[in-house]
Amino acid sequence: MVYAIIACEIGFWVLIALGLLARYPLGMPRLGLVLLALTPVVDVALLAFTVIDLRSGGQPGLVHGVAALYLGFSVVFGKRSVEWADRAYRRKVRGEHVVKPANGSKLHKEWVDFGRAIVAAGIAAAVLELCVVIAGGVEAQALREWHPRLGLVLAIWFATGPLWVMLSPRGRQSA
Repeated sequence: MVYAIIACEIGFWVLIALGLLARYPLGMPRLGLVLLALTPVVDVALLAFTVIDLRSGGQPGLVHGVAALYLGFSVVFGKRSVEWADRAYRRKVRGEHVVKPANGSKLHKEWVDFGRAIVAAGIAAAVLELCVVIAGGVEAQALREWHPRLGLVLAIWFATGPLWVMLSPRGRQSA
């Protein structure tokens, strides 16, 4: 079951790559859209495989913690990741001039992204707690060690995002 969990985490990016391949070089935009639209199904499968693994006696550990972290960030940033990959492909491979979506100042964008990261960390924390309840036992408590890691991710995100922009000369000018 651990391999199924890992396959889901990789499968998200494989579906994006296949969706872009079908959409552009193969000239099959509908198939590309279907493949890209399947990325949330991978998230559901990841959650199901994680629950099944823990329910069937799987040892709670690194794979389950990464799955929770991945789920939180995939749910919040998944659609934007697909849009980013689509723009990057069109710009780098096809040589198209792709206009980035307008989203206000750099500082505003960083605060919005940081807010989304907080939501993603909250979802990851909820998934971790769900895993603890499902797995039960003393060894499941090891999954709670991921909560401070979520805090560390958010601290790094804040330092390299909003704080960095606020402290940079260009960031202060655009705020």
